[in-house]
Amino acid sequence: MDTNKIALVTGANKGIGKEIARQLGAAGFTVLAGSRDLTRGEVAAKELVAEGYEAVAVQLEVTDDSSVRAAAGWIEETYGRLDVLVNNAAVIPAGDDAVSRVPGDVLREAFATNVIGLVGVTQAMLPLLRTAEQARIVNLSTSLASFELVGDPESRMSTILTLGYNASKAAVNMVTVMLANELRGTGILVNAADPGNCATDMGGWDAPRTPQQGAAVAVRFATLGADGPTGEVHAEEGRLPW
Repeated sequence: MDTNKIALVTGANKGIGKEIARQLGAAGFTVLAGSRDLTRGEVAAKELVAEGYEAVAVQLEVTDDSSVRAAAGWIEETYGRLDVLVNNAAVIPAGDDAVSRVPGDVLREAFATNVIGLVGVTQAMLPLLRTAEQARIVNLSTSLASFELVGDPESRMSTILTLGYNASKAAVNMVTVMLANELRGTGILVNAADPGNCATDMGGWDAPRTPQQGAAVAVRFATLGADGPTGEVHAEEGRLPW
């Protein structure tokens, strides 16, 4: 059994997910780099290993129940526990648009990955998290899930017309709070982190924040002490308005 703490990061083969994996590796974790494409996950894991970190690729397609079950079974057999789960995998589907125009299949795709997939992975990993001394769950959120910011006509967030992404991430915030309430007193802390608009495939390469900056808030929640908060959504600069 690995004596390091074990962290699973979904969507860890690129972007913010890979940077979260890197920073957790630097913090002494054995990182399980979840990726729906195992080959890409292996490339990312080899890169982290070459940098001196403990990392292993895990095939994990969050919308495929059999893939999720297989990943959970492998983690149980190999490590016997899970200390940290970072639900990073997410999509902004092609065709995501305003309420009056977004196709139904685009909405379904957003919720299938960003909400249903996240809940499915969490459910599968909870037995492993319960075996850890102080487990942590971190869900990736966004300022676009804030009713206050999106509802403010003076805010840039009100101009971004991606209903599938925004609404599904608002649902992730509710999942976060409800799961935190459910697990209160168990030693498992559950929070959400907004990385901000980072230079990635999803955020666009001209975005103002680096993946390193975006990953930092998620890693901070993943490494909270026993007296840390639970059921909160934070950006780097503080708690997000709802």
